[in-house]
Amino acid sequence: MNPLAISFDDVAAAHERIASVAHRTPVLTSTTADTLAGAQLFFKCENLQRVGAFKFRGAYNAIAQFDPDQRTRGVVAYSSGNHAQGIALAARLLGVPAVIVMPHDAQATKLAATRAYGAEVVLYDRYTEDRDAIGKGLAEARGLTLIPPYDHPHIMAGQGTVAKELIEEVGSLDVLIAPLGGGGLLSGCATAAKAMSPGCIVIGVEPEAGNDGQRSFRSGQIVRIETPKTIADGAQTQFLGQHTFPVIQQRVDDILTVTDGELVEAMRFFAGRMKMIVEPTGCLAAAVAFGQQLDLKGKRVGVVLSGGNVDLGNFAKLLQAA
Repeated sequence: MNPLAISFDDVAAAHERIASVAHRTPVLTSTTADTLAGAQLFFKCENLQRVGAFKFRGAYNAIAQFDPDQRTRGVVAYSSGNHAQGIALAARLLGVPAVIVMPHDAQATKLAATRAYGAEVVLYDRYTEDRDAIGKGLAEARGLTLIPPYDHPHIMAGQGTVAKELIEEVGSLDVLIAPLGGGGLLSGCATAAKAMSPGCIVIGVEPEAGNDGQRSFRSGQIVRIETPKTIADGAQTQFLGQHTFPVIQQRVDDILTVTDGELVEAMRFFAGRMKMIVEPTGCLAAAVAFGQQLDLKGKRVGVVLSGGNVDLGNFAKLLQAA
């Protein structure tokens, strides 16, 4: 059997590598949330991370390990927004040119922020074009290093620092719930959680419309789907990664799904009760914590809020329509 792509040592090394540049985001609690869940919830607020999402962690960890030639030539990545911004900012901090392939219908705020960090943006149609092929083509044509949004050991290790910080701050957990798109965050967090809090149950959450991860987990092989139509744009992935899937198979206990309606209700809760803006994808884990799918009664539960990058006009429309 091939060894898994990352170990806890990789997560620890990534944490040291990013410590001087990434925010150590706060862990917040809410008595009202605890009452809803019947548990003690600890929200790891990556919506307050640099670029507004956890993605900065993995991006910086990856680019920081470039050799001199790679740094001179530059990096290329593809993303609907948060990985785009993470790579763009990390590249700027490290003096590396960046090209980002983004869907033409990406949120305007994410497009603007990526450009503001100094990256060149190449647009594509997420429903008819292959972003991986476009990224690989640019890498070959320009001599760039491709850093995918999740299926890369350095990305996975960097994202695992989210759970490492959470457990360092609050102590051992009974359950850790994290969003799932392509698996970078979930695989990294599961690696940290199982090492630091061995009895912790790790749960991944994806949108109901895009349950490729759940289907893959339960069938034992990677399932590919069409691009799902969901407000959780950060989880509109079509399949898990070759690196992330084996880690998820071995270190994650289950994968659940939630509806877009449940995501909106979680967004409403954070805005109204905790005075925070959390994007739909960032609410995946919380929607499970607030629902009835898991018996969390009396347990200590870590909940990863993965990002807060949402257009304010769309944010208001979603809440008003609910």
